[in-house]
Amino acid sequence: MAETHVLFVEDDDVIREATQLALERDGFTVTAMPDGLSGLEAFRADQPDIALLDVMLPGLDGVSLCRRIRDESTVPVIMLSARADSIDVVLGLEAGADDYVTKPFDGAVLVARIRAVLRRFGHAGGSGAGTAETDRDVDGGLLAFGDLEVDTEGMEVRKGGETVALTPTEMRLLLEFSSAPGTVLSRDKLLERVWDYGWGGDTRVVDVHVQRLRTKIGQDRIETVRGFGYKLKA
Repeated sequence: MAETHVLFVEDDDVIREATQLALERDGFTVTAMPDGLSGLEAFRADQPDIALLDVMLPGLDGVSLCRRIRDESTVPVIMLSARADSIDVVLGLEAGADDYVTKPFDGAVLVARIRAVLRRFGHAGGSGAGTAETDRDVDGGLLAFGDLEVDTEGMEVRKGGETVALTPTEMRLLLEFSSAPGTVLSRDKLLERVWDYGWGGDTRVVDVHVQRLRTKIGQDRIETVRGFGYKLKA
């Protein structure tokens, strides 16, 4: 089985080299680049299984790089941010990142987060395109919610007959909602089911992904239940 290929873009030489060595010790193949433009070139040339992008990069910043990658691929992206409360975290998620890790980070935590993301995307070390899979049973067939159709077998979504392009994380989130329409799902439950967090996580990840999903399937399709979470309107 091919090793998982990680693209790691980080301008700090010490962090880049130390993290690359740590990831390689854990069995990953790593392409490490020092700036956003070289990172974009490496992404296009190598088609990695996952991208780790520092937010603050010279030339082309991490948020812009994430946006460029997302324009071309659904490959999973994890942003690396120096501050947990930074607006850059939200900007990165809005640009299409699937998760983020705060620096300084423990190598074991980073590896665990990478593997959690790859499990969500169905990677065992596979292709860079990514496919949406879910560990929970969802009834096969076509689910309809007004003009929204969710094909749980073909993993396709249509709105008004037009195909809606979702990232694997967005697809998993929609599957959770569509498997229990009208049921309020808490942010913590969604973190557990969609992001595979067995520990407390940042609920901003959920909020930003819900907003991204709303822009694609309709702003009024997912309802906010204040103090509790979200639900899909049946």
